[in-house]
Amino acid sequence: MEAEIELKLFFNEKQKEKLINLLDSIPNSDAKGCEKLTNGYFETPELTLRQWDMGLRVRGINNHREQTIKTAGRVVGGIHSRPEFNVDIDHDFPKLNLFPNKIWPEGADIEQAQSTLCCLFNTDFVRQKWHVFVEDSLVEVALDIGEISVDDRSEPICELEFELLAGDTNALLVLAGIVSREIPVRLGKASKAQRGYQLAAQASPFNLEVLDFIALKPEQNLKQVAINLLEVGLDRWQQLEAMILDVALNPVELPMLCYRLRACIRLLRSTLSQFALLADDFEQDFDCIEQRLSFIEESLSLYSIVEKKASLIAKLPMQAALADIAHEKLQQLDIPAQFTNLLDDICYGRLQVHLVDLLMQISLGSVVIAKELGLRDFADKLQEKSWQKILEVMPIDDDLSSRDYLSVAKALDNSMFVGVAYGELYSNKSRDQFRTPWQDLALGIRTLAAYRQLKQISELAYIDISDWLENKELSLVQAMELSRRSAMKNEPYWR
Repeated sequence: MEAEIELKLFFNEKQKEKLINLLDSIPNSDAKGCEKLTNGYFETPELTLRQWDMGLRVRGINNHREQTIKTAGRVVGGIHSRPEFNVDIDHDFPKLNLFPNKIWPEGADIEQAQSTLCCLFNTDFVRQKWHVFVEDSLVEVALDIGEISVDDRSEPICELEFELLAGDTNALLVLAGIVSREIPVRLGKASKAQRGYQLAAQASPFNLEVLDFIALKPEQNLKQVAINLLEVGLDRWQQLEAMILDVALNPVELPMLCYRLRACIRLLRSTLSQFALLADDFEQDFDCIEQRLSFIEESLSLYSIVEKKASLIAKLPMQAALADIAHEKLQQLDIPAQFTNLLDDICYGRLQVHLVDLLMQISLGSVVIAKELGLRDFADKLQEKSWQKILEVMPIDDDLSSRDYLSVAKALDNSMFVGVAYGELYSNKSRDQFRTPWQDLALGIRTLAAYRQLKQISELAYIDISDWLENKELSLVQAMELSRRSAMKNEPYWR
């Protein structure tokens, strides 16, 4: 058995030559040439191996054949670690009985699984390799270009893998850092096999409720909490990224997914700030990503108009015309292109790799979380600080206008992120009762922004709905004011 430890980066194929030149130029880098790899992934119709948390492939390199079974592993940030078993074979079809008996689950019927095995998908690619010494560690760097194919469907492979052959895991991050500071990349969470299962429709579609509370435990110390928050944040970020890039996605869903991705990135920024880890280089990359995602407000407003069959304007006689213009404006925003531009910006992957590096340093103790408080006291203080900020920007005795609400949207979001991070430490009932009206206010703010967007759309269409808009906005602000003043009198659940 081998324990494979690797870090994977995805990149745009147009960066291939620049990437090769960079890898050639790294000190102590030894180019190992190219090879063509063919890979067939096998499974039963009942997905028996997946139920056992295993993946089975046959790999061909020139005239050599090898069958490999990978067992359940772990991904932390972008670093993959999973046990695997390899057996040389002289044919293209795997034989399960060649693997050690000890790897199979108790009661597993190996003969039955063997009898129904079939090739589910293929991953075929050209691999260019380098061996790089980083101090006393040896890393194999593999640049893979090819495709994943299932029947008549395919997806491109453009991946850079860093596999630890000997030494310290930190060597992977040293090399990934060198690359991410020169080439636009992004962390690769999904393996080729996972992407193949997805393409073959044998994996569950992505489904993520991004603002779920993070599962912290009261007995955790602050180092464990920082690690937990960073791990979950990076994991959700990568899942949301995959959802946005999913070609089967309904384009109308993109604004909400991008909003959730930004919320996830803001939560990571908030976490670094809470633990005094938000250095200037982090700030610059966070700011860069925020700027690249500046289309979100307009896209969310348009989404609010067209979602649920344009229910927001359902009672207007000119609903269809207004909805058509909103759809057209949403299309003109070209969110896929805007997101591609974000991925092509050096700040995106550089920040992801930097966060994984920080996570590793905290885990190893080279970055110290210098907090003497217990977790609950720490969380209480953060909740109180965010609450005081809300009291500051939304004074209870002041009358807030529509413009006022739109101006405090980010402050309200930031306050709610603290609750997302630490809410699991408190009573569900008192926590949810306190948070619900504030979540409603956040939704109200998005609706106010949609009304502003509708004003522009109606003027483009020469449709006068000014009286309707004024009444709607006034009614909504009045309802929000009543809700806000009532919510501000509730006893905070952390006190």
